[in-house]
Amino acid sequence: MIIIESKKKKLETLKKEYPDAMIIDVTSHAQDEFVKFSPFYPNGGIPVPFTEGLVAVSVEGIWQGLKVFEDVDIDTSLFSKRDMKNMKRTTRKYGPMRGHRKGVHGEELLGYLTARKLIYLPCYKWVLENKLPKLVTAIRIISKNKPVVLLDYNTNPDVYNPKSPLSHASLIKAYIEGNYPE
Repeated sequence: MIIIESKKKKLETLKKEYPDAMIIDVTSHAQDEFVKFSPFYPNGGIPVPFTEGLVAVSVEGIWQGLKVFEDVDIDTSLFSKRDMKNMKRTTRKYGPMRGHRKGVHGEELLGYLTARKLIYLPCYKWVLENKLPKLVTAIRIISKNKPVVLLDYNTNPDVYNPKSPLSHASLIKAYIEGNYPE
């Protein structure tokens, strides 16, 4: 069994709620190899959707880099950013967001949910399949023997809910359980 919980919950509380579980932090603040599950982690070699031959180091670099704002276009420098810091491009700083560009050279701007389906989900799945198969297998094996609690800052598992960011921990769970959203 795999359970998604908030990283903001106290560890003592989680241990009381799930006394037999293995608790795994999959955020960018994890202190072990499971940090590689963070969308910010520079796993490298991730194909940028709709852009032949271009790769990025992180899923978040692609997601943030393809954002287009009212007065600011994409930022491909984020495709090579390795330090996992200051990657978010927000409306507070750049003004109203117009969408995500469908590829570096594309003309089309994708709405939030469409971009989630056509950019974020395939990029994250690519990382799970191509960069993290051993860690995915480890979680799969552990979860057959005892509960696994995956910690994430966001706990929204619903791809179609635009009101809060999607939980990448929920994508790990879905992938392991064979129901990754397409």
